[in-house]
Amino acid sequence: MILPFGLLLAALALGPLLFRPWWEKHYGKTAAALGAITAAYYLLVLPAAAAHTVAQAGREYLGFIALVGSLFVVSGGLHIRVQGAGTPPANVVFLLAGALLANVLGTVGASLLLIRPWLRFNGGRVGGHHVVFFIFIVSNAGGCLAPVGNPPLFLGYLMGVPFWWVAEHCWPMWLCGMGFLLGAFYVVDRRHCRRTAPKLQSPPEKCRPEGPFHLQPSAFSLQPLPERWRVEGLWNLVFLAVILGSVVVSQPLFLREGLMAAAAAGSWFTTRKAVHEANQFDFHPLIEVAVLFLGIFATMMPALDWLQSHARPALGANPSPALFYWGSGTLSSVLDNAPAYLSFFSAWLGAQGQPLGRPDQVARILAGGHSQLALTALSVASVFFGGCTYIGNGPNFMVKAIAERQGVPLPGFLGYIIKWTMPVLLPLLIIMWLIFFR
Repeated sequence: MILPFGLLLAALALGPLLFRPWWEKHYGKTAAALGAITAAYYLLVLPAAAAHTVAQAGREYLGFIALVGSLFVVSGGLHIRVQGAGTPPANVVFLLAGALLANVLGTVGASLLLIRPWLRFNGGRVGGHHVVFFIFIVSNAGGCLAPVGNPPLFLGYLMGVPFWWVAEHCWPMWLCGMGFLLGAFYVVDRRHCRRTAPKLQSPPEKCRPEGPFHLQPSAFSLQPLPERWRVEGLWNLVFLAVILGSVVVSQPLFLREGLMAAAAAGSWFTTRKAVHEANQFDFHPLIEVAVLFLGIFATMMPALDWLQSHARPALGANPSPALFYWGSGTLSSVLDNAPAYLSFFSAWLGAQGQPLGRPDQVARILAGGHSQLALTALSVASVFFGGCTYIGNGPNFMVKAIAERQGVPLPGFLGYIIKWTMPVLLPLLIIMWLIFFR
């Protein structure tokens, strides 16, 4: 029964590549049909107790789409006006600021707030690498220093991991990851900048053709545009605070989702139409994400059930940090990283002889220094591996949909992995394993 999930992943990878017109017209039907097969199996074939799994998956999907959808609407009401061209050094500063902000607003909030200004900041020279590195840094790796930065880390906090424990133990990996990714981005962006400069009427100051181009400076404007930032729709920050605050609400059932929906509605009806038009805002990216992830949440139920039942026995009594790192990371790249983290967290507790659901015992284990490296490996992997695919983390696909809606050429599912994950992200993941977890 894991087959429908595999088929959906294959369709996501090959559909846009081999038969794009058909896929764009029928992706919703494909996701719904595969999801219906799995749901029917759970409801009609398995024992009645399996209905609990379907209900749980439904609640998780509702929570996911309520968070992503409300942040999508509210961020669409905030228009950050940017003047000036995004030079490679300025872009590095922008991405670093986005990584830090991801630990305050979460990767979803920071991604949806900054992706449109990021695309405008780079103007006529925006390319696929701008979106890919934005996903790597802002949508995933950046949010590794605080529980609110990423859903799996927040789950760990609810399970008993102290609030500042993540920052205290993960900052070396965060610095290593940010240094590598920002350095790689600078190299790629500088080459791209020099290659596209001759085609621009007013190229960025740091990208003006020189050396082999042999063009006259008079062909370009020598006065850089003043870089001024102005934010419109600031009242949406109140709605943003409501959404972020509601994340910690767990009772009564569906109150959290109701608060998020109310904040989204408030933002939509109080934001001027001109702001939405300036953001090129429409609901198509949200609809695409909602439909595809409905199929993903439904079809991945058997995979998560298998993981829950096999993780603890397979890891044994003394699992190595490398096993947590590669095991949870690999699953987090194609499954929702929150359940993958929870499964391995349960196995980590089991190795200490403790059941899940005892926050006091978690704090005691960590205070004693036991298996801290294994939990650090689990935390880092759940965050960093999320950038390996478009579906590795919630904001990835949303960022992709927004960028494509604004005309940015992006690689497909397989192209993303072959062109960017394998040559850029995979070496970083190996380096971090060799330095910190081997």
